[in-house]
Amino acid sequence: MSQEKPTQLNQPFTLPSGAVVKNRLFKSAMSEGLGTWDNRMTPQLIRLYDRWARGGVGLLVTGNVMVDRRHLGEPGNLVMEDERDFPMLKQWAQAGTQNDTQLWVQLNHPGKQVLRTLVKDPVGPSAIPFAPELRNVFATPRALTEEEILDIIQRFGRSAAIAKKAGFSGVQIHGAHGYLVSQFLSGHHNQRTDQWGGNAENRRRFVLEVYKEIRRQVGDEFPVGIKLNSADFQRGGFTEEESLEVIRELSAAGMDLIEISGGTYEEPAMTGKEYPKKESTLKREAYFLEFAEKARQTTSTPLVVTGGFRSPEGMEGALASGAVDFVGIARLLAIEPEAPKRLLSGQPSRHQVKPISTGIKMVDDAAMMEVMWYGRQLRRLGNGKHPKPNESGLKSLLMTSLEGGWGTLRTRLRA
Repeated sequence: MSQEKPTQLNQPFTLPSGAVVKNRLFKSAMSEGLGTWDNRMTPQLIRLYDRWARGGVGLLVTGNVMVDRRHLGEPGNLVMEDERDFPMLKQWAQAGTQNDTQLWVQLNHPGKQVLRTLVKDPVGPSAIPFAPELRNVFATPRALTEEEILDIIQRFGRSAAIAKKAGFSGVQIHGAHGYLVSQFLSGHHNQRTDQWGGNAENRRRFVLEVYKEIRRQVGDEFPVGIKLNSADFQRGGFTEEESLEVIRELSAAGMDLIEISGGTYEEPAMTGKEYPKKESTLKREAYFLEFAEKARQTTSTPLVVTGGFRSPEGMEGALASGAVDFVGIARLLAIEPEAPKRLLSGQPSRHQVKPISTGIKMVDDAAMMEVMWYGRQLRRLGNGKHPKPNESGLKSLLMTSLEGGWGTLRTRLRA
């Protein structure tokens, strides 16, 4: 039976900065882990984004690129703190912007959310430990000094300037999922009493200063977006009301695009483990669409929701509601990089994102399990191979553990 061709998915969109995105499909960030063990560029990143750019999506966002070589999220993170890899960065930008595609660099600092085996000196807004069940994995951080906070703000701006010079189309601040920007926004993680904490207004200061510094270094015509939690889903953490206020202030400051997500490694709502239980989410597909509707009442800044979309009809429905301007997809592109072409023609993707299981409950419940599995698919694409949508979760875990353990050791020896 033929399907009606989508209308809004195919429509171009002009961002506040003036940049035009050719359609409404937005590839959300996934941490590729394709940098070298000393966190430099590789041909695999170029190859991966070449394939995605040829797949038809309108806007690609890279996996988290770190702004400080001393603070990494995972082994194999790329760091963009200087121009040592500039020729390859230009090749990456050229590959990812072909076919009239937008390619944005996601800029990140992990703060305290970093494996204790990877970074010797984790930092955060305050010296707040992780939940007891995660303390064997994540060490308690030390509180950042004022001088260090100002240095990190400068680093975000510097990295954005390098991205612009290399030919990327824009940048996205990672302000979600429990990383440093998210930590500053959270009353649980940020218990400072100076100008960077103590109340919701002060906790917003860091993200606003990061945005202002990026704008100072790249100008008004270079797109800048942010990935922001709707909430942390932790007691004493970042609330929906606080998120709406951040959205209002960032919108007033000139933000180009706000991607809505939610959760942290302690409460991984972004994986969708809880949301599919809600009937409203099953029907409308997207995890955070209800919050996007609230955000739409407070801002005219373009919005995107990622997570849960399965069909062209669900995507069209989200756009038709007016709550979002773009539809975010991520893991689907790891198993079917050409899916956008089918979606834009009104056809369902050949594969569907589904839970990955190892058969080990403790492992399957952890947010990192699926990150590992999809990371292996990204490595296959980066090596010029086809993905394996039905690869065993247990095999993926064993292989990634071996590779990741060796990579972590090499990264620590390099530090």
